[in-house]
Amino acid sequence: MSEWPIGVAVLAALLLTGMPIAFALALVGLVGTASIIGWQPSLALIGQTFFENGRNYSLSVLPLFLMMGNFVVQSGIARDLYAAAHAWLRHRPGGLAIATVIACGGFSSVCGSSIATAATMSKIALPSMRRFGYPDEISTASIAAGGTLGILIPPSVILVFYGIMTQQDIGKLFLAGIIPGIVGVIGYAIAVMISVKLRGGTLRTEPKLPLRARFAALGRTSGALALFVFVMGGIYFGIFTPTESAGMGAAGAFLLVLASRRLNFRETLETLFETARTTAMMFFILFGALTFTNYVNLSGMTTDMQALLTVFGGSPLSVLLTILVIYLVLGCMLEGLSMIMLTVPIFYPVVASLGIDLIWFGIFVVIVTEISYITPPVGMNAFVLKSVVRDVSLKTIFSGLVPFLVLDIVRVALIIAIPGIVLLLPSSM
Repeated sequence: MSEWPIGVAVLAALLLTGMPIAFALALVGLVGTASIIGWQPSLALIGQTFFENGRNYSLSVLPLFLMMGNFVVQSGIARDLYAAAHAWLRHRPGGLAIATVIACGGFSSVCGSSIATAATMSKIALPSMRRFGYPDEISTASIAAGGTLGILIPPSVILVFYGIMTQQDIGKLFLAGIIPGIVGVIGYAIAVMISVKLRGGTLRTEPKLPLRARFAALGRTSGALALFVFVMGGIYFGIFTPTESAGMGAAGAFLLVLASRRLNFRETLETLFETARTTAMMFFILFGALTFTNYVNLSGMTTDMQALLTVFGGSPLSVLLTILVIYLVLGCMLEGLSMIMLTVPIFYPVVASLGIDLIWFGIFVVIVTEISYITPPVGMNAFVLKSVVRDVSLKTIFSGLVPFLVLDIVRVALIIAIPGIVLLLPSSM
């Protein structure tokens, strides 16, 4: 009988006690591997995992993209993006909320973090929506849902993690996330319009701006657009690798901060320190996950999971739907990064054995993980909003998110039905 169920149960127990996920994964991986091959080989294996991956050149993409995102936050790009979207949509019912979703998508394209996107946009967009009498359900939900795009629209830290764990091309993963990210922005805009219709009331609007003023506002976002095109265009046309693009993106973001004249020595040091701290934390999580992956491979969990999933039907579609349900359940208990670290080592060999493209599966996993950021009771973006807007209850935020969750499920159905939505850009790379 396989012993991996004991390992999984111990891991769950450790997480419930509050142990950080990095240490829980590493501990279970180490002890579980030692129970199979002995302590000496197990200790040598974990040492090799940490040492070899710590000096892995490809991993330098992580701190560089984190630095890029931190400089982007400092540069004030989010405010310019929101002002531009507001200028074009201010005269439409629900226009401020739609502008918020679009600004979240734009900011995500140069930030890469869902929580940072939600936290930043809440400070910029929420005061405007409250001033115009937007219900709290619509205003908070549009920010929380729009913020989830940060882990899909490249550059995405989650996609970097997935690429390293599954040995997939990070550049192709970045390109694969662009079209689904745009579909997500459109879907959330539709969710806003549905929310406005369901409430039945009329929201205050502003006079339509002249075309010249709207283009002037759009022009102020040229820095963010140029940075995104520069980074992703360089990857697409093979001018530089994803790792090199991270360095170029970090340098470009630094120049944007200089151009915005928002740079001072103290804030720059804080940005560099925050990048180093986050990088260390994420490296520990990644190395713990890789140690756990070694245990998964040795324990026979992959074979058993494949047999278990085929109980629900042997077709790729039935397996994907089963995985989707598992993720939706886990999303109610775990935050996104933890969920990916726990599940990807188990699921991706099963999916690969069924002939499913692992680039496509990466985007599928990230979109489903996005949903976990806005599902109760552990929706991280909802809690971020709650920490900023203390006078709004979590019940209000989660109730406003229902239309957005429905559109997310529709987006998942779309990429299952039409895989080309994901694979078009990477296949033409």
